[in-house]
Amino acid sequence: MTVTRPVFDRLGFWLWIGSFLIVLGLVLWSPTTRSVVHIYRHGSEAFLSGQPLYQVDVAMGYLYAPAFAVLYVPLLKLGPYLGNILWHMLGFGVLTFAAMRQVRKLGGEEQTWLLSFGLFLALPVSLAALRNGQATILLTGACWFLTLATLEGRRAESFFWASLAIIAKPTAIIMLLLAGALRPRLIPMLVLAVLVVLAIPYGFASTDYINAQYHDFFRLLTSMTVDPTGPFVPADFTAPFTRLGMPIPESVATIVRVVAGLATLWLVLRYDRRLEPNLSGLAIFLAAAFYMCVFNPRVEQNTYAMVAVPAGLAIALLWREKGGGAMCWLLATLLFVTGLTSVDLRLHDLFHLWFRPISISIVASVLIGWFWTQDRRKAPAAGAVAHG
Repeated sequence: MTVTRPVFDRLGFWLWIGSFLIVLGLVLWSPTTRSVVHIYRHGSEAFLSGQPLYQVDVAMGYLYAPAFAVLYVPLLKLGPYLGNILWHMLGFGVLTFAAMRQVRKLGGEEQTWLLSFGLFLALPVSLAALRNGQATILLTGACWFLTLATLEGRRAESFFWASLAIIAKPTAIIMLLLAGALRPRLIPMLVLAVLVVLAIPYGFASTDYINAQYHDFFRLLTSMTVDPTGPFVPADFTAPFTRLGMPIPESVATIVRVVAGLATLWLVLRYDRRLEPNLSGLAIFLAAAFYMCVFNPRVEQNTYAMVAVPAGLAIALLWREKGGGAMCWLLATLLFVTGLTSVDLRLHDLFHLWFRPISISIVASVLIGWFWTQDRRKAPAAGAVAHG
């Protein structure tokens, strides 16, 4: 592969778009194959019929806030074909436009190359989540927009993206806490976003029913963070140790998550002070996405799609600034190859669960370290050469 401007000005972006069009074709061909959308449909159907949304005892199935069930109803009514298509387009569109906004924020020359090469590197890790229609894609785009809106102090945008992120997945609360720490004056808007999301279901069902669902919902969230004995097998930082036959005790894992959370908070606050505004958004979101993937107790292999695109853009930015080099090639290759470990059943069985937390940790840690070396006196050069 020759990383030249004429090739990657267009190749990566059109591969990103083309792969998604293939996904849409597969959705039309068979809406239920390799898809988690049936879980969202089941949640909305249960809500409309007044049935319980959650299976607290097994902590599986529908794991989203009641507001998700309400807002997915229009897609449910559109049927498994059109509804699925629109759902896939929503997540893909939000994530893609978030990446485009980030590239414009980075500025400098060769922005088309930066976006295209970054999406190319992220595609293999992201493709399975795109294919499955997972809410992680929507969560990633919403949290990314929230990060940028927070740093710019945009109240209305912060409220909107915080609301959408919480609806997409409850784990978005991590990003809201970071946003509140970064810009304390936005805390009222972030709190309002959470309250609005909590209030939405009450407009569509009886108070007793919604109260019962929230009771189960919060029990479910608690059980997922402390119960390691259920059928779910996490792909977080504990997975490599489990694969080696040395499972980490849950108490120790909780301590590690808390320490990592405090370290992430300290890191993003330092980034906000050290980095130029054009860099800080990408650096902060990369650090937050890394934490939400590696240290979140409810991580699946496809959850790593959340860190793929910001990592891809960060590698492209590093490449633009350094003009290639061994480190750039190593990071680019590792991120790209990580997504290829499931193309064959034997490879999937070999690398399943344990490999991604290791490879993504290497990529993200190096990029986080590189961002740390940048400061306001070392802003990205506008005319750097993007090939090697």
